[in-house]
Amino acid sequence: MIGLCSVTMRRHPVPDVVAVAAAAGLTAIEWAGDHHVPPSDPAAAAAAGARTRDAGLTVAAYGSYFRCDDPLAATGTVAAAVALGAPRIRVWAGATGSANASPQQRAAVAAAARRICDEAGGHGLTVAFECHRDTLTDTPASALALLAAVDRSNAAMYWQPPNDLPDAAAVGTLEALLPHVVAVHAFSWWPGTRRLRLAEREDLWRAAAALLPSGIDVLLEFVPGDDPALITPEATALRRILGLAQPGFRTDRGAAGRVRPPS
Repeated sequence: MIGLCSVTMRRHPVPDVVAVAAAAGLTAIEWAGDHHVPPSDPAAAAAAGARTRDAGLTVAAYGSYFRCDDPLAATGTVAAAVALGAPRIRVWAGATGSANASPQQRAAVAAAARRICDEAGGHGLTVAFECHRDTLTDTPASALALLAAVDRSNAAMYWQPPNDLPDAAAVGTLEALLPHVVAVHAFSWWPGTRRLRLAEREDLWRAAAALLPSGIDVLLEFVPGDDPALITPEATALRRILGLAQPGFRTDRGAAGRVRPPS
């Protein structure tokens, strides 16, 4: 399914996020833990989840900012995800890039990740690491090593285009992680963190779409200027790039069960 990350509308209240997502023809929302659904407020999480479902949308995930650096802090994050009715928690793999992380830091992140995976698994939830710079998932090799160290069946990955990588190299990171990827954050930045429209990196997103298995969540994030007025046209562009006439993956798939990009 395709949806919206609520962080795209960080400055707007929950009702507005739901209304914009529904008007854009999106089917799901990943609720962010830094503003809309803080881990300290399960009542707010429950209210956001109820409003989402009342609008006919699905809660895609709890987009937490838990950095796998304090095992005891996992409880509030899991409780918020349960109250929200999310099937998945997005987390960050520490706060140090793979090139600078010591063995002790790597072990600490893995231990905290195991703790949240175990706690979330008790509620049937998946825990997925964000692919992000300055964390242990800033390269595919480091991300795969972390998954191996965590060694939990409910540990998975998100994917997004790494900053400053050209199209082919960015898609290569998706290929390396693909067996573990359960969701994608869709945005176009180039160069660095300059925000572009999706169509301005259409070759990148068409190549990524050709790899994505059916049923994976593709979540729109970070439109230029944080402008809510761009969400509907960007959602339309995302459906076109993914080969969707309407929300939901189309059924004419290739032999491997993957989406064929439109010709």
